[in-house]
Amino acid sequence: MNAISIVVITLNEEKRIGRLLDDLSKQTHQDFEVLVVDSNSTDNTCDVAKGFAKALPALTVHRMDNKGTSLGRNTGASLAKHERLLFLDADVRLSPTFLTDALHKLDKNKLEVAGVYMGADDLSLSYRLGYGIFNAGLFATSFFFPTSVGACLFSTKRVHNEIDGFDESITLCEDCDYVKRAAKTWRYRMLPVTFTFDPRRLEQEGFIKMGLTYLKANVRRLFFGEMRNQEMEYKFDNYNEKTESEQQQQQTTKTPDPKQAQPQTTQPNH
Repeated sequence: MNAISIVVITLNEEKRIGRLLDDLSKQTHQDFEVLVVDSNSTDNTCDVAKGFAKALPALTVHRMDNKGTSLGRNTGASLAKHERLLFLDADVRLSPTFLTDALHKLDKNKLEVAGVYMGADDLSLSYRLGYGIFNAGLFATSFFFPTSVGACLFSTKRVHNEIDGFDESITLCEDCDYVKRAAKTWRYRMLPVTFTFDPRRLEQEGFIKMGLTYLKANVRRLFFGEMRNQEMEYKFDNYNEKTESEQQQQQTTKTPDPKQAQPQTTQPNH
């Protein structure tokens, strides 16, 4: 199997980046490099990542001055040493045989760009049903209007460079735009493997609300093209809760209650 460059984008992910890097260190396929591309985190994300230097000798951490999902992925791809690319979000979890299985299927089917299904084995029945419907949609659309989950996406430097990478002017469905453009030249398919990710995204927004948001976005894309005017705003760090240090700082700088802030008066001694 060919070597692969794994690009992981981060922003204030000190609580999760270690889990993914630990998963990568346990892969049965070990011919890869890891490029952590950080969007100027204010927590200890970079330090946590650097702590895996021994477990992952081919690990490098790159800190950007600006933030952005597409910017981070494009930066990582430009620094990658290997032809095969894998883009990951920091809250992704992978089984030990993920790379072995995925690379085998990529080679067998001669795919340069491919999506991955979301796994929900450890989640509740409602989540499993929801994921099943979503995955069915990914499979069906792959034949005529490719969509993808950017949290786990395979590509190659050749594909990436020829389509000019991720469109940095798009803040929602930039991953779907990427595979749609790639599919005009290369055959795009979903790999019969799965990844899991932190359900905080769904818990914070609500499963139904988030599902409807992406359904609306893709219907909009199908009939009117990509969204570049912020009509459906998406914040890169929307799902990152504050770190403990930031919470403590917020508490200490909290505006005092005016009633509590009034100076106390004392009765004079007689």
